[in-house]
Amino acid sequence: MALQNDLLLRTLRGEQTERTPVWMMRQAGRYLPEYMVLREKYGFFERCQTPELAAEITIQPVDIVGVDAAILFSDILVVPQAMGLEVQLIESKGPFLPDPIKTVDDLKRLRVPDVEESLGYVYSAIKLIKQELNERVPLIGFAGAPWTLLCYMVQGKGSKTFDEAKAFCYQQPEVAHQLLQMITDTTIAYLKGQVKAGADVVQIFDSWGGLLSPADFENLSLKYIRQIVAALKDEVPTIIFAKGAWHSLETMAATGAHGLGIDWCIDPKLARQFAGNNVTLQGNFDPAKLLSPIPVIEKEVKAMLAAFGPGRHIANLGHGILPNVPVDHARAFVDTVKNYVHA
Repeated sequence: MALQNDLLLRTLRGEQTERTPVWMMRQAGRYLPEYMVLREKYGFFERCQTPELAAEITIQPVDIVGVDAAILFSDILVVPQAMGLEVQLIESKGPFLPDPIKTVDDLKRLRVPDVEESLGYVYSAIKLIKQELNERVPLIGFAGAPWTLLCYMVQGKGSKTFDEAKAFCYQQPEVAHQLLQMITDTTIAYLKGQVKAGADVVQIFDSWGGLLSPADFENLSLKYIRQIVAALKDEVPTIIFAKGAWHSLETMAATGAHGLGIDWCIDPKLARQFAGNNVTLQGNFDPAKLLSPIPVIEKEVKAMLAAFGPGRHIANLGHGILPNVPVDHARAFVDTVKNYVHA
């Protein structure tokens, strides 16, 4: 059975579409009252690991806000968990890994897991989501980029600078590359499993790519993202979102990824100049702007769409939606994109 709405897939393939597709990072979750009800009842990883809950949360924004794609409700830190690290998610504080990686000996505690065994609950969720979506919109699967996962696995918690993670890479480069390769091997197997279970697109989130210089980004991040894209791009469209790493849009485009996510700190025309014409750009509305009055949101969204122009653009935020965004503001963002006609 064919997808009823395949705008996202066609845009990623570079085909002409009747309008710009739209979805929002972190659309499944914390700004939706329906999600908050489930959050009161179940712990974070319980929501991720229970296929019925993950499916319900994934589909909520499709029903409530009307986006053109669903994105799997999960977390990038399920991969370090599967590799053998304890990960806690403390509500409103973020991730905490009580026993982080500090030396070469710590790598002995890790494994490249059998993904079917350790992450099978994700695949069960994907199968259920696909069944319940009933081909209405595509489903996006995802994983964290190896560099971003290393940041948490070494630092042990969130950080604005991840200086301990960077120091680890600079002081113990061999150990760092060994860890990055283990994460990469796990991620390739994990994403291939997502595709097999039914994901129509996969996105690689490099949330902390922007903390690295262009040379370090190549060495510690893109080198590994490139392996992931190479392993998947012939099976499924791939999107790389390396927040803040717009300096490397040209080299990211050269991976063969179908889409590149950008944040709001780069002008769409400049992003296009760097990335070239053979890749779809995704973004780049500042999530905080969704707190503006609705008429302002509408005006700003139209300005963004005009700046990207028709074709090879997926409307999205430049990072995840904020928890305090009113639902009707999120809906205004989506509706404005849907009603926009390029001049």
